[in-house]
Formats: sequence, structure tokens, C-alpha cells
Amino acid sequence: MATTMMEGIERVVISAEEIARRVRELGQAIAADYRGGAARDLRRRPLLVVGILKGAMPFMADLVRAMDFPLEYDFMAVSSYGNGTSPGEVRILKDLDCAIGGRDVLIVEDIVDTGHTLQHILAGLSARGPASLRVCTLLDKPHRREVEVPVDYVGFVLPENLFVVGYGLDYAEVYRNLPFVGVLKPERIREE
Repeated sequence: MATTMMEGIERVVISAEEIARRVRELGQAIAADYRGGAARDLRRRPLLVVGILKGAMPFMADLVRAMDFPLEYDFMAVSSYGNGTSPGEVRILKDLDCAIGGRDVLIVEDIVDTGHTLQHILAGLSARGPASLRVCTLLDKPHRREVEVPVDYVGFVLPENLFVVGYGLDYAEVYRNLPFVGVLKPERIREE
């Protein structure tokens, strides 16, 4: 295993500065769309931001701080991989702690790839009757999509099929704490 995480990085594809700038822009756009939205909820509850653990945690933390209006947040943990990196059965490991019926909900993801996991999450949450259900993702890989899913707010589109880590994205639970998004060296995937 590498003695520093940087030894496993081939190149940086999105810098910490680019991420910070884009997160501020997304926060402003979301705030403009939802400010005053609690009027749609009969119980006057604010927007509920739902982070998909573990990968979305750094992105969501920065994103909610970039929104200048009252909101609440909660988390879901979802397992979507079988062996290796192939999509497998989608399982909810941690569900929401609050009811979402009648309220605006924004799902925050680290990356949308094939769409299978997000499709499962959206179907489950839609059945609970939210007033609205939207998706914000840090990274989008539309060229890898196997099922169509709505993505309302996108941080960055990855035009290539890169194995990226950092800013919440991991390989074997490592690299999440990098402040940027980088490409993992192919030999590290086999080594670690």
C-alpha cells in the first residue's frame, strides 16, 4: 500500500478550488429554487436535504453551507455493489429518520454512473409522497447510464470513463479525504 495517498493518484481532474467554486454556484442555484418553498408544505417544513452515505458526505456538508435559507438534512446509506465494481443488488443499509410525505426533498449523491442505485432510491422515496423530489450530484457520468434517471443539479460531467477518487469518492474506503477529485492509478487498483 502507498505510504501517502498522493502516490496512488495518476492526475487531478477537478481541483479543490474548482470544487469550492462549483459548490457555491450549486448552493446559490438550489437556494433560488427552494427559498420560500416551505409554503408548499402544509406543516411548513423546510427543504429536506438527503445525503447518500458515505461518498456524498463532504460534498453535502459544503453544499448545505452554501445555501442561505432554512433547511433540514438526513442521511441514507445504500449498498449497490456486488463483487468488485459491478452493480449488484441495491440494499438500504440506513433509512431516513424522518417522514417525507408532503415535503420537498433533495437527494445529494457523490456520483451518478449507471443510474441503478439512484433509480432504486428515487422509487423508494417517491412512494412516500414527497411534494417534490430532486437530485444533486457532484459528478455525472451520463455516457455510462444504463437506466434513465433525473439529475437536476450537476457539479461536473466526467466525459471519460475514469476511476476517480477524492472528495468523498473512495477505492476500498480509502482516498475519501482528498480535497480534490483525481484518477486512481490502475496499478493501485490491483495492488490494494
